[in-house]
Amino acid sequence: MKPSSLIFMVVAPLLAVSIFLCSSDISSKNPSWTSKDYVFRRRTTSMFLSQSLSQHTNVTGSVSIPRPVQGEKKDSPSLSASAKELSKLVIIEAGLARARVSIKEAVKNHSSSPDDGLDSVPRSNVYRNADLFHRSYLEMEKTFKIFVYKEGDLPIFHNGPCKNIYSIEGRFIDQMEVETKFRTFDPDKAHVYFLSFSVTKMVQYLYELGSWDYGAIKTTVVDYLGVIAEKYPYWNRSLGADHFMLSCHDWGPRTSFYVPNLYNNSIRVLCNANTSEGFDPSRDVSLPEINLKTGETIGLVGGLSPSNRNVLAFFSGRLHGGIRSVLLDHWKNKDEDVQVYEKTPKGVSYNDMMSKSKYCLCPSGYEVASPRIVEAIYAECVPVLISENYVPPFSDVLNWDSFSVQISVSDIPNIKRILTEIPQDRYITLQKNVKQVQQHFIVNSPPERYDVFHMILHSIWLRRLNIRIRDPILE
Repeated sequence: MKPSSLIFMVVAPLLAVSIFLCSSDISSKNPSWTSKDYVFRRRTTSMFLSQSLSQHTNVTGSVSIPRPVQGEKKDSPSLSASAKELSKLVIIEAGLARARVSIKEAVKNHSSSPDDGLDSVPRSNVYRNADLFHRSYLEMEKTFKIFVYKEGDLPIFHNGPCKNIYSIEGRFIDQMEVETKFRTFDPDKAHVYFLSFSVTKMVQYLYELGSWDYGAIKTTVVDYLGVIAEKYPYWNRSLGADHFMLSCHDWGPRTSFYVPNLYNNSIRVLCNANTSEGFDPSRDVSLPEINLKTGETIGLVGGLSPSNRNVLAFFSGRLHGGIRSVLLDHWKNKDEDVQVYEKTPKGVSYNDMMSKSKYCLCPSGYEVASPRIVEAIYAECVPVLISENYVPPFSDVLNWDSFSVQISVSDIPNIKRILTEIPQDRYITLQKNVKQVQQHFIVNSPPERYDVFHMILHSIWLRRLNIRIRDPILE
């Protein structure tokens, strides 16, 4: 078994099985920044930073709300207020339970309604379970609500990059700011809570290049979550389990380390989906890395037909990490069929090369994610993933073996043999499936059904279905 396939084994059961197993402010004004260090004016010390998950979580993955302190009467004013709050939570959990049942029954009975709109999605083996995915997606459209915390000022919060390798981070944050279908302004009606900070912007504004001093980033994240925990009841009631952050920067995982419950409990939507660095496919979401140099996908989507693709494999990229070093050592400027460059030759178009290649090599850099995976899908070129410990985006829904090739690092010298041994009819199927799955990676403005924005939301929705926040007082 190829090492790169092991991750698929971990993620595959998530959609098909596990969703049915459970199933005061910093000041009187808005947070302010100093031009020097961009930290909150008031430091906060919140009990949530030291709370232990083991005290409140049972072995099935459900999160229990702590009981009142010993001696507190059930008819006390504070408990009455708490009970009122918990009753709202019960309503939320009941709605999620109905969604789980609906998904399970629809799949069991292979049922759908004429209004489902399922024909807009190809019914093929690009999905692990097409019926399950489609029913879950429709339940998400009917049910899912997200609350975006209003705390924090630009440029760190409620904003992100939209025209570089981290574009998906900014595009998602921007869309959530104007979202009307899934966003709710009533936090009591929310299923999840979005922590709207940009790690990319933190690195830009808080980090001094070459200093290796992450203190300002740590202070900002800790203070921000402290404010959230003090001002609202939602973080403490679930220890962050129904909250999510989103980051495409390599330092997204590092940023989450600074708050234990953010790292251990919350849904982390990360491009850097590296299981060797703590990425948990059952709780975290792999975010596709999309390099929108102009902010648009115009001119990036489409390629030649299979019969007109005369290059077996293509890669062009600078030396960036150990895997690329091995790739360049073996193949740089050495073969007309496997064209590997550290820099695309003068007069040669990078996009044109991808559009006329059968396979596009997608080696990891210093971190596991690579924008070339989505670039290949846009160019309708079969992506060849060369990575270790990487969970590809939407793996709980998509069957990556149906539209990509995975090659272990040890097999880099054998790339040409491996690819030439793939039968032509198998290649045709892979390329056809790439075209089918393409719509799930497209960035639309405004978003459209089943596009990358909605696929990210659906991945978060699945993780929320896997959480049941319980009130032991009512049990």
